[in-house]
Amino acid sequence: MAMAMACNIIHLLHFHPTPYRAFARTTLTTAFRIPSPFQNSLPKPISPPRSLSTTATFTWDDVLRLSQPQSISDSDDVTDLNGYFEKIKMCNRGSEMRLEFMPFVIENQIIGYIHNGFAQNLRKFQKVFKFLPDNSNDGFHGGTVTLHPSLKTQEDRTRAVGEVVKILGEQQFPGIRNELYPVISSFGASPLFSLERAAAPYFGIKAYGIHMNGYVEKEGKKFLWIGKRSQEKSTFPGMLDHLVAGGLREILISCMQFNMVKCQPHGIACGENVVKECQEEAGIPKSISSRQVLVNLFLSWVQKCFSCSAIPVGAVSYMDIDGYRYKRDVLFCYDLKLPESFIPKNEGRRSRTSAQFSSGKVNYMLIRLKVESYRNGEVESFKLIPVAHVANVIRRTSIFKPNCCLVIIDFLFRHGYIRPENYGYLDLLQSLRSGDYS
Repeated sequence: MAMAMACNIIHLLHFHPTPYRAFARTTLTTAFRIPSPFQNSLPKPISPPRSLSTTATFTWDDVLRLSQPQSISDSDDVTDLNGYFEKIKMCNRGSEMRLEFMPFVIENQIIGYIHNGFAQNLRKFQKVFKFLPDNSNDGFHGGTVTLHPSLKTQEDRTRAVGEVVKILGEQQFPGIRNELYPVISSFGASPLFSLERAAAPYFGIKAYGIHMNGYVEKEGKKFLWIGKRSQEKSTFPGMLDHLVAGGLREILISCMQFNMVKCQPHGIACGENVVKECQEEAGIPKSISSRQVLVNLFLSWVQKCFSCSAIPVGAVSYMDIDGYRYKRDVLFCYDLKLPESFIPKNEGRRSRTSAQFSSGKVNYMLIRLKVESYRNGEVESFKLIPVAHVANVIRRTSIFKPNCCLVIIDFLFRHGYIRPENYGYLDLLQSLRSGDYS
């Protein structure tokens, strides 16, 4: 029966018959062979499409079915590391293509990388971009790209590059959001200009974001709140996501403490961004102190208010090359322990909610957002799922937004689901920080 149900949604699955040793040869230093109990249990699936805009079509029932043991004798083996390595590999593709990109330099700082092919689109804008010969780029092929010397201020650069993005449009930059992103050489550095967020990967700009694991403890077990992205999202529509996640739209220029809310007028701190995204994506109202992020969870049905601390727990990083796109991302990770009675809702759209409980061994809570209007809607629905079952979904499928997998794997390490005695432990831990960590 389990086999039949799995075959009905085979296009959602991403089992990995390739042994860990083969993967280790390409990206890691130490080779182990970790047998997977699921390698031969199902036929090889069709890999999911790589397009960022392809809509994922599955239901929560599919997710729950895939999270369960595949047979009576099977257990929740979250320590089988094969599937985790594959998810990390999905976020770190194309390293062999790095020489096809040329440095993007401003004020003697490398702030990005542009593919030689994509650069042809920029050469016609001679009053905006300037191309320097090969001998100026420390061995990279294709020369170096910089901005025209007349563009000396942040405002001038933002306006000029913005016009180029506008002219090239959706054909070159799919998913334009009209959301500016700061261009910097490293975290905490002064922004050199701002760029349309959808265009950032085509210029190889470093990007920083926050992802928050919202979890619940009950009866000695831990559960994670998981979101299903809106079908209207321009990227990864319909895929699974964190309770709260977002990009740091403006970078903190100077701060005394990692998550202090004090910031320069042009910046927003990581802690502030967590609170903002909590409010917008999960309906968690904000209350901020100068030393930590406090989230006031107002339970309207009993009019009870209390505080929970969103704790910064580290960061993950990756570098992914896909065609002309070069993503160099750092994700700051937060944990937020939530009360059992808390139910998230998306504040970005007008909606009404209804709670639904399913019977069985484990009770799952589902909040379906019945949309009246899509205004800035981010999340279609939320679900509370046991951590071990979330780990199964990550290991067995590709229905999570790829970079979410890294943050959840990091959560599995920190909460003891993955242990040092598991083969590949240190390699997996190290691979969570494969990208530029500056």
